Order: sequence, then C-alpha cells, then structure tokens
Amino acid sequence: MLIALTVLLLYQLIGEVTVRALQLPLPGPVLGMLLLFITLLLRGGAPASLQTVSNRLLSYLSLLFVPAGVGIITHLTLIQSESLPLIITLLVSTILTMVVTGLTLQRLLKP
Repeated sequence: MLIALTVLLLYQLIGEVTVRALQLPLPGPVLGMLLLFITLLLRGGAPASLQTVSNRLLSYLSLLFVPAGVGIITHLTLIQSESLPLIITLLVSTILTMVVTGLTLQRLLKP
C-alpha cells in the first residue's frame, strides 16, 4: 500500500515539476495523472496494490466537497445578494458548454 501511494505521489510530483519547468498552462497533478494513465496503458493495466489504494482514495472523495459546502453556507448572504448574476453566469456557461461540446462532437464524427 505504501508503494502504491508513493507511486501516485511521485507521478504528481513529476507532473508538477514538468509544468513548472516548461511553464505549461496546466495543473501539475493533471499532467501527472495523464502520465500515470499513459504508463498504465503501456503496462496493460494497474497493479492490484495501485487499484486497492485508488479505490480507497475514491471512497473518500466526497469529503472534498465539505469545504465547498461550508464556504457556501458561510457566504450565503453574499450569494443571495448576487443571485441574479450567478444564475445568468451559470445559464450562459452551461449553454455555451453544451453548444461547444455538440459542435466538437459533430466535427469529430464527420468522416
């Protein structure tokens, strides 16, 4: 289990160092996750220990939403006073995302 955690943290570190060294506009952990994914594809799968640790970490993923929920409760009056701009922003961004996704899919599906 310790080796699997070390592997995950090592890939995150490699991603972070690479992003900072090359000044890429990408979060380091995202690049690390991409490198880990490529490594696992080349190996043909993940070792059992890495699967176990990953599943254990995923089971606690919901805890990461607690700080966001506390932030919303803490700033509820600010959210209420700025509700119209928030609603407009959410609607516009959702519609824009759907349009861009649809257009991208159409372009990718063209023969």
